[in-house]
Amino acid sequence: MPRTARWKIQHLNPAQIVLIGFFLLILTGTGLLMLPISSRTGEVTPFVDSLFTATSATCVTGLVVYDTWTHWTLFGQIVILTMIQIGGLGVVTMAVAAAMVSGKRIGLKERVVMQESISAPQMGGIVRLTTFILRATALLELAAACVLAIRFNPKYGVLRGIWFSIFHSVSAFCNAGFDLMGIEAPFSSLTAYTGDTFVVGPVMLLITIGGLGFFTWHDMLTHKLRVRQYRLQTKIVLITSFLLILLPALYFFFYEFSKPAWADMTLGERILGALFSSITPRTAGFNSVDFTLLRGTGVLVLIFLMVIGGSPGSTAGGVKTTSLAVVLLSARATLLRRDSLHAFGRRIVPEILRSAVTLFVLYGTLLLTGTMLICCIDDASVEAVAFECASAIGTVGLTLNLTPTLSTASHVILVLLMYFGRMGGLTVLYAVSSGRYRTMAQLPQEKLTVG
Repeated sequence: MPRTARWKIQHLNPAQIVLIGFFLLILTGTGLLMLPISSRTGEVTPFVDSLFTATSATCVTGLVVYDTWTHWTLFGQIVILTMIQIGGLGVVTMAVAAAMVSGKRIGLKERVVMQESISAPQMGGIVRLTTFILRATALLELAAACVLAIRFNPKYGVLRGIWFSIFHSVSAFCNAGFDLMGIEAPFSSLTAYTGDTFVVGPVMLLITIGGLGFFTWHDMLTHKLRVRQYRLQTKIVLITSFLLILLPALYFFFYEFSKPAWADMTLGERILGALFSSITPRTAGFNSVDFTLLRGTGVLVLIFLMVIGGSPGSTAGGVKTTSLAVVLLSARATLLRRDSLHAFGRRIVPEILRSAVTLFVLYGTLLLTGTMLICCIDDASVEAVAFECASAIGTVGLTLNLTPTLSTASHVILVLLMYFGRMGGLTVLYAVSSGRYRTMAQLPQEKLTVG
């Protein structure tokens, strides 16, 4: 590498390296998907459509302009799956894994970038943690693929069944939402398997594990059932995730799926469908029921879940469960007239609350801006556009079948939302900022009335 190029890389901060790494992966994937060998028609796929698909795969979103099975060849599907795996674990993590396999020494600079890439709380033990992540990922994806093969192999044949099992296992764990169920019907996702536990069961489990975060399940495996020894983040993640699964599932089961539009569902399908519909918005993109049949309240629930997303250090996007928990704890502290935030006998520093509020403001602003722009460009309904934008910025991939009908300009807006959502608001801010300005001087204080 030329000396000038090495100098420029060395002077990039970790956040900038992560952003550039994802950007280069997206460009590479775009070029490969544009090749005639990637499409079933043997023609060049337009640049914007290839860019949209590559961004959706790398950012593990799942929004598509073409049905994955009917448009892309096996080569194209392999390219998409590769981007999903790299994007889910992080470009830097995969690069470091390759360096570890080749026996290359991991220096301090690489460790700092790894910490930024997977949102690790500390740099100590980062290489061991990365090794654990890679091994656990391979084991979980292989185990789930074996379960899926029980259903897919008899139906699609051995070779195709194995490929379908691997593809959906990786896509589910990385919370990507890409599927090959176009073989049943284009854009159908998993609606043909609503009550099939051998398909929706492992997919739900992978989505949940992938969305909890690497540090959460590492902490749980380390301390087993000794809950008192869990870190504060683990406790908050588990409780918040449990409530975000349980409460929406109860809503879907008792209210949404009790309406005439869902009269054909059996009791088992209603239970699995309700559970799947509360898990998949955070942030997988699969759907086992037709979301176009949902009413306004159901769409609103899904938008909320998509914006919240998964947990820090996971394959999921969104503002994260911990941000929601911190904001709610702040509200509780205000109502109880407490000066600080407390949870499980620990005090949460004010900087965490400021970061959480910043994330909510950023995501809310981008969601509102994207919705307004697309509504102006394509003259679509606010409800449908807000759903697609929330799906993009939360890197979810759920759709009300609007994305394929949008214009090129709207697709570019969704590409930007997906990229921002996968990188994370704070990472983007750290990448573009020149550093924090410190001063001992403080301005005069004055009270401000709110509420």
